[in-house]
Amino acid sequence: MTNTREPRVHPVPILSLRPTQMTVGMREVKEKRRRWREHDKKKQADLLGKHMIPVVYGPDLRYYVIDHHHLGRALHDEGVKEVLVTIVGDLRMVEREAFWGVMDNKRWVYPYDAKGERRSFRDLPKSVADLKDDPFRSLAGELRRMGGFAKDTTPFSEFLWADFLRRQVSRKAVEADFDNALEKAMAAARSKNAIYLPGWCGPADDD
Repeated sequence: MTNTREPRVHPVPILSLRPTQMTVGMREVKEKRRRWREHDKKKQADLLGKHMIPVVYGPDLRYYVIDHHHLGRALHDEGVKEVLVTIVGDLRMVEREAFWGVMDNKRWVYPYDAKGERRSFRDLPKSVADLKDDPFRSLAGELRRMGGFAKDTTPFSEFLWADFLRRQVSRKAVEADFDNALEKAMAAARSKNAIYLPGWCGPADDD
């Protein structure tokens, strides 16, 4: 097994990539689509060459996306058919029955639905086109961009924040008034209740 990132220089069909999470924040996907459309064809081609999708090579010879799900979905929605990938892990030698257990152990899969509930690996979407919207993932992404917490290398850190925010703000409030929900999220993020989360940057103790 190798952890060396190995780029595939030939294009891979986007719809052949298998997600390792169930949801994305569609608000974030729409923002990536908007930025993509601002570029001309030459710049878009240049971006595709630089933004390779990190994948794990599975025992069924499929590529499993372990990051950039939002980008993959945005590119698909914009009509992009193929992308370049970089192989972060090679698990072709792993028995199929053991594959998801190994992925879980390495924290390369996040099988939680839009309610934050863990589901069977069988329920993972088969393509980026099947990823569902979790508005709390959008809220967490925007919260990070606003400085509510720092970018962190912890796998799926923004989903951990999304689950925290799910307990602080109602889904109805997020969908009805995103900006107001973001204010509530910011207050919650700076509280001591969030101190256990990756990238927490709440106020320092006075003592």
